[in-house]
Amino acid sequence: MTDEKTEIRTDGAPAPAWLFSQGVRKGPILQVSGQGPQDPATGEYVHPGDVKAQTRRTLENVKAIVEAGGATVEDVVMFRVYLTTRAHFAAMNEAYAEFIAENVRADGVKPCRTTVFVELPQEPMLVEIDAMAVV
Repeated sequence: MTDEKTEIRTDGAPAPAWLFSQGVRKGPILQVSGQGPQDPATGEYVHPGDVKAQTRRTLENVKAIVEAGGATVEDVVMFRVYLTTRAHFAAMNEAYAEFIAENVRADGVKPCRTTVFVELPQEPMLVEIDAMAVV
């Protein structure tokens, strides 16, 4: 791949909103836009009130874009997690740990992660996650 900026799109994740791409790759850098707990086929928000299930769906959406960009979860160097409330941290962290255990070799280097507490753009969203990978 060249150093040209390339849009990454996949049906394995919800369609991007108006003004941004699902992902962008430039050279070896792959940035995935923030994803939420949406069904990729319908765009509907799923698992209302269940942050653990929302986290899993969100991570699967991120993974689909990472893979469409020619990478794997092993290539992710950073996840950023946005939660609506601190009270959801333990359940999110449990789902995140399960996802990492399934997608990163046990002897592999785990990605970095930042978690912040914010208001999210859509009322049903309890979590949003973005990622950066180096391929």
